[in-house]
Amino acid sequence: MTDTAPSTPTPTAALSEAGVSIWLDDLSRELLDSGRLQELIDTRNVVGVTTNPTIFASALAKGEAYDEQVRELAAGGADVTSAIFEITTADVTRACDVFRPIYDTTEGYDGRVSIEVTPGAARDTATTITEAKALWAKVDRPNVMIKIPATKEGLPAITEAIANGISVNVTLIFSLQRYAEVIAAYLTGLERASAAGIDLSTIHSVASFFVSRVDAEIDKRLDAIGTDEAKALKSKAGIANARLAFQLFVEEFAMERALALQEKGANRQRPLWASTGVKSPDLPDTLYVVELTTHGVVNTMPGKTLEATFDHAEIKGDTVTGAYAESKQTIDAVGALGISIDEVTEQLENEGVDKFVVSWTELTETVTSALKGAK
Repeated sequence: MTDTAPSTPTPTAALSEAGVSIWLDDLSRELLDSGRLQELIDTRNVVGVTTNPTIFASALAKGEAYDEQVRELAAGGADVTSAIFEITTADVTRACDVFRPIYDTTEGYDGRVSIEVTPGAARDTATTITEAKALWAKVDRPNVMIKIPATKEGLPAITEAIANGISVNVTLIFSLQRYAEVIAAYLTGLERASAAGIDLSTIHSVASFFVSRVDAEIDKRLDAIGTDEAKALKSKAGIANARLAFQLFVEEFAMERALALQEKGANRQRPLWASTGVKSPDLPDTLYVVELTTHGVVNTMPGKTLEATFDHAEIKGDTVTGAYAESKQTIDAVGALGISIDEVTEQLENEGVDKFVVSWTELTETVTSALKGAK
C-alpha cells in the first residue's frame, strides 16, 4: 500500500491560509445568474465582494440580464435615480444571500458585500449619511457594508453610520494621515454605538487603502527625474505605503482606547488592499497580492488579478510585518528626490472622487437609455 501524497494547495488557498481574505472587486447579475459567483467561492477562495459605479455601469452596458427589471421600472414610471437604486440594491441583496453561509460561519468576519453611496455625495456629509441609512435599510442584510469615501466630509458620516450600527467599508484612502483619521472616526462611532446600547460585535468595518494608483502617480514622477536612483525606486512606494498603513493599524488597535472597545465586543477595522491590479504590463500581475500578504487583511481583486493569483502566484507567507523599516526608507527616499507623498495622496483622493463621478454619469446615462428603450 502506497501513501497518497498530500495535494498542493492552490495559491488562493495558500493566501487564505496566510490570513488574507479574498474579496472579488466585481459584481453583476450575470455573475449571479450564471452561478459563476458561487463557483469563485468554491474554487478561488472568494469570501466577499465589492462593487462601485464603474462596475455597475459596465455590467448594465452588457448583455440582457437587467432587461426585465428595467422594463418593470419603466412601466412603473421610475426616474433614473430610483431605477439605479433598485437595480444595484437588487444585485447586492442577492449577493448577500449567496455569501450568507460564509458570514454565518465566520461570525461576520467575512461573507461581506459592499455597495457605495453616490459619488456626488463624497463632499456632502449630510447626504452621505442619508444615503448610507437608505442603502442599509433597503438591502436589509447583516452582511452588507456601505462604502463611504474617506474625504474630510466623509469622516463624520463614517462616525454617524457606525454609531447607528451600520457596517462600513471606508474607501479611497491613500495617506497614512487620513487613515489615522479614519480609525479615529470608527472608534468614535463605536463609542457612540456602545452608549446607545448597540451590540458592538455586530458592527464591522474595513478601511480600503489604495495601492497601485500610488505607484502609477509616483512612477510617473520618478520617470521625469530619470536618474538611476529614481528608477531604482519605481513600483515600490505603493507597497511601502500600504505596509506602513498596516503598521499603523496594528499600533492604533493596541492602544487603550481601542482595547477598551474590543473588551466590549468591538471588532478591529481591518485594512483592505484596494486597487490591486497592476497598472503597468512591466510588473508581475500578482505583485500587490504577494507583497501585501499578512494575517488579518482583505485583498479585493479584479477578476483578472484573481485568476492570475489562482494560476501562478507564489505566496511567500507574511511579506508585511517584517518590512516596516525598509518601507519607511523607501518613502523617505522618494521624498528626498523632491516627490511629496502628501501632495501625491491628496491628488489621488481628488482624482478618485472625480473618477467615480464620471462612472456615475456613465451609469446614469446607461440607465436613462435603458429606461427610454423599454418604454
